[in-house]
Amino acid sequence: MADITDIKTILYTEKTLSLQNGENNNVAVIQTSTNMTKNRLKEILKVYFGINALKINSLRMDGKVKRFRGKVGSRKDFKKFYVKLPEGASLESIGA
Repeated sequence: MADITDIKTILYTEKTLSLQNGENNNVAVIQTSTNMTKNRLKEILKVYFGINALKINSLRMDGKVKRFRGKVGSRKDFKKFYVKLPEGASLESIGA
């Protein structure tokens, strides 16, 4: 069983909002932990939100290397999923 806590957030940026609100586009961008798969995400959307995703594309993002006061650190890795939703469906209930 997939766990909803693996979903970190829904991304709301200028680019993702244009995907969400554009013509013939109903795409939500979801940021998750690195161990999430397309099948697990599809199961979470169906069980918790009652949404059958039409298409899911995934993208693995490596954390950036940053320096702070001369010390090297890095941001965490994550996965982004572009989820094509059916007409009229939205993921506003889990929000950012």
